Amino acid sequence: MPFGVYVHWPFCLSKCPYCDFNSHVRHTPVDEPRFVRAFGAEIASTAARVPNRVVSTIFFGGGTPSLMQPRAVGAILDAIAAHWTVAPDVEVTLEANPTSVEAQRFQGYRAAGINRVSLGVQALDDRALAGLGRQHSAREALDAVAIARSIFKRYSFDLIYARPRQTPATWRAELEQAIGEAAEHLSLYQLTIEAETPFAGLRAAGKLITPDEETARALYDETQDVCDMRGLPGYEISNHARPGAECRHNLLYWRAGEYAGIGPGAHGRLDIDGARRATANEKRPESWLMRVEAGGNGLTIDQPLTHGERADEFLLMGLRLTEGIDLARFQRLAGRSPDARRTAQLCEDGFVEITPSGGLRVTRRGFPVLDAIVADLAT
Repeated sequence: MPFGVYVHWPFCLSKCPYCDFNSHVRHTPVDEPRFVRAFGAEIASTAARVPNRVVSTIFFGGGTPSLMQPRAVGAILDAIAAHWTVAPDVEVTLEANPTSVEAQRFQGYRAAGINRVSLGVQALDDRALAGLGRQHSAREALDAVAIARSIFKRYSFDLIYARPRQTPATWRAELEQAIGEAAEHLSLYQLTIEAETPFAGLRAAGKLITPDEETARALYDETQDVCDMRGLPGYEISNHARPGAECRHNLLYWRAGEYAGIGPGAHGRLDIDGARRATANEKRPESWLMRVEAGGNGLTIDQPLTHGERADEFLLMGLRLTEGIDLARFQRLAGRSPDARRTAQLCEDGFVEITPSGGLRVTRRGFPVLDAIVADLAT
């Protein structure tokens, strides 16, 4: 079975106004060697709990992992390889900001063992980038994409749509430009206003106007139409790839696989003594560091999931994929099948469908209301 390792580097140069991830800004230098030692210690303690795994994917997320020096990334990869077997075809992804300074490190990351990068471009319009609080320009982002293309066989970048003042026509033009730069993969996220972010405060004050529901749906449909036409169909609600170029690490999450979470705020799902355990680490970087130095890990949550919790999680994650879920696996996890009446009604309404192999998947019509579908089937 696939086994993944997620490594969370929590630091950013600045906090984007839409972001509710576990990211932190420090105005004094981060003690990178000390954090790297702590990553190594947590990898060792996790491997002691789940030995004999073959690591198929590794993902450096954040935060901004591209603020790390390549030698730090290499040291963490060495620690993973020292405690688990690493598959010959392992996928090793690093999230990066597309600034000129960070792009200069790409060659070093490749030498350290990274073989795929995911660039946080977010927009190809300078006004939109400024509104999103990004520190790069559109030209700088495209230059970083070109550097990534020259160094890595596999690369992806993110864009955010349903931004203020965005129309389907302007988004189509931007998306066409992006696909021209993307070799195999794009992550395309609708802007969501998360609680307790600066954007939430601005919207509450009437200073941030996002597209209405009808326009947001038109933007979603434009996304699917353009990507399908250009050979990057959606394989997940927000991710598009040429066949075979999907992000294997994220597929592991969506297919309810096993993975270790390393670093401040990282989550994991570990199979121990026949039970699936949910783990989560201390979010505050310095507090996590002290926990690891004192006891070998930064865990604040480490508990078995019930069959019902596993089944609900399987629904929540698996229905994000266009391939859908295996109903037999859901029945094994939940001890029941999805409610037949509700499933039939959702099929009749055109929101879900039964696959030829007997699975269940969400239709294109259903993806914009995915949360409601999952809530209906999970109860």
